[in-house]
Amino acid sequence: MISTKSIFDYNGLKRINQWLSEYYNNDSLNKLGVMHHGRNDFQSTRGVYISYFDNKDHTSLITPLNLHIQCIYFTVYHCIPANWLNDRDQFLYPNNGWISDTEFQNDCLAFTLFHGQNRISSKEGINHWIPFTEEQVNAREKFDSYFMTDFLRGKILHNYSNTNLFAKSETNKNGKDEPLVFSSESQAVFDAGLKLWKYYHSKPNVNVNASLYDIREYFQGRNKQGKMNNKSSDEKYNQLIENLKYKLKILSEKIEPKVYKYGFLKK
Repeated sequence: MISTKSIFDYNGLKRINQWLSEYYNNDSLNKLGVMHHGRNDFQSTRGVYISYFDNKDHTSLITPLNLHIQCIYFTVYHCIPANWLNDRDQFLYPNNGWISDTEFQNDCLAFTLFHGQNRISSKEGINHWIPFTEEQVNAREKFDSYFMTDFLRGKILHNYSNTNLFAKSETNKNGKDEPLVFSSESQAVFDAGLKLWKYYHSKPNVNVNASLYDIREYFQGRNKQGKMNNKSSDEKYNQLIENLKYKLKILSEKIEPKVYKYGFLKK
């Protein structure tokens, strides 16, 4: 198959990192993690990841106030595979279409929660990214944080201020929670993730607060150089993680047209 490629003049156009900078929030009390930024082109997508510690320049805090924005940024970089045709394409300052598209925003949140470049680890700090309850995964102990399930249920952002939201759940002014609504593609990702979490929690002596990164490390282990292995000796785990990746790929294909529609990339 022969592909076609459009060439653009990017001179004078604002880039995606300028857009993200408008949503920086330095509320370290409510820090969820750190976004490691890339440059503005496809060649730097591997440098875009989430961890708990800020260990280099070109990072920004992820907080409840900018979580959706940071997830959009993360997803835009990772939902489209890099190749020799697009490796010089520039990620741009978007138009305003994404603002009213809550399905797009929530798709990006789901994508970020279950993507391999989300390297949040409970070994580095409290894991606020657990997308399930103890009852859902049959956990043996209580979690240290309920932030993410509270956020998914709509309990967090109302009356937001720089106070410790991890101490308790905030409710809406009218006393009613407004849960986030997810597309069928996002829900399929959650369902695949739940099967993986439940299988992990069925094992003895596991870390009850494990993140996806921790679960992957538990099953896959590391080589002598300290790099995480690509596969596990546990075949059921291999099936579950591959199913999660497959559902994530379907979600990424749903998101991709909107990346162009909202001007994050030119096509």
